[in-house]
Amino acid sequence: MVDFSLPAGVLIMEKNNILWKRMIFKGNKVWQAFSSDEKPVIKNGKVLIKYNTKQDYEYWVNENKVQTIASKKSDTPEDSKKAKDRNSFVKKKSDKDFTEEENMPTDAVCIYTDGASSGNPGPSGIGVFFRFGEHEKELSRYIGIATNNIAELEAIQAALMELKTTRKPVRIFTDSSYSYGVLSLNWKPRKNIELINSIKMKMRSFDDIKLIKIKGHSGYKENERADYLASMAVKSGSKLGGFNV
Repeated sequence: MVDFSLPAGVLIMEKNNILWKRMIFKGNKVWQAFSSDEKPVIKNGKVLIKYNTKQDYEYWVNENKVQTIASKKSDTPEDSKKAKDRNSFVKKKSDKDFTEEENMPTDAVCIYTDGASSGNPGPSGIGVFFRFGEHEKELSRYIGIATNNIAELEAIQAALMELKTTRKPVRIFTDSSYSYGVLSLNWKPRKNIELINSIKMKMRSFDDIKLIKIKGHSGYKENERADYLASMAVKSGSKLGGFNV
């Protein structure tokens, strides 16, 4: 239920009578959960947010990384310039992503990967969302204690291992700059070298494969799903089945 008598940027949802307020997290507008007495919902020093009030996915994030929209507007001119430059970069990246999708082969296997780590290193999980034509599949797996970078790489490797053919075009979407850099931009890694080389070798076995960098939490529902699967893997160690192409 939405109460239209409330100020702009505030919603009351029937579930647990949670009050959702518009806030800023990492430069993006989000909804933060507050109790009926307007105190933030906090657990282990983290607050509850979601990017869309209509979605089921919720995230626990460090409370000092969430700020009010008012405080965001009070940034210094230097901060504003940085934000403008950052938004310009994001726009260019988004335009590139759009072009990549326009040029997508019609018979491509599209894979969205993500890794999550509760601590760095800490308990970690991977999430993968596959789409091939009208067929969809999910993979959620706990991988033990690892860093976030390892989890991101493991998600890509697990996705490749699930595919039963190397002849179809494959497009892997990742929001990890690190994974994209070491696998596609020839960055020279100082760690995880064996894992990176293993993934590169596996990629060479495909006739047509490409890694595409996308911005996290930027409207890609498949990427949001992969993020959710990775987070759930950390919490429960759940594992879903394979994928046949």
